[in-house]
Amino acid sequence: MPFLVDTHVLVYRYDGRFPDKQRVATALLRDGLTSGEAWLSHQAVLEMVAALTRSRGGEAPLMARDEAGREAEELLHQFRVLYPDEEVLRLAIRGWATYQLSWFDAHMWATAERFGFDTLCSEDFQHQRIYGSVRVIDPFASI
Repeated sequence: MPFLVDTHVLVYRYDGRFPDKQRVATALLRDGLTSGEAWLSHQAVLEMVAALTRSRGGEAPLMARDEAGREAEELLHQFRVLYPDEEVLRLAIRGWATYQLSWFDAHMWATAERFGFDTLCSEDFQHQRIYGSVRVIDPFASI
């Protein structure tokens, strides 16, 4: 069954500070790529680049800008990527108000809802909760 991957899954793939989450993220992405079931939103890719290249409280970023750019291009090559349209924006506004989600989480949910995904893999929502017609699965819930 196709599923949409949220930003944190992508970030943990490269973040060695959390080895258990890195292992889960890597396996989820590898399996999703092999099966063709994992999809990305443009939002997850752009947020991933921002998160990987951001300074973290005086520490160096997780990744240099050029490396993060190459990784983003590789993801665009490997996975099918969804881009927003007016309906995504309108759904995000409704999800933001109805579910009291952050703006960015509402946009991620709206992308899943708009494009007919039953499952969104994210740690930013309540695990196993259904929002509209989308069930959120936290792939890190058992860690």
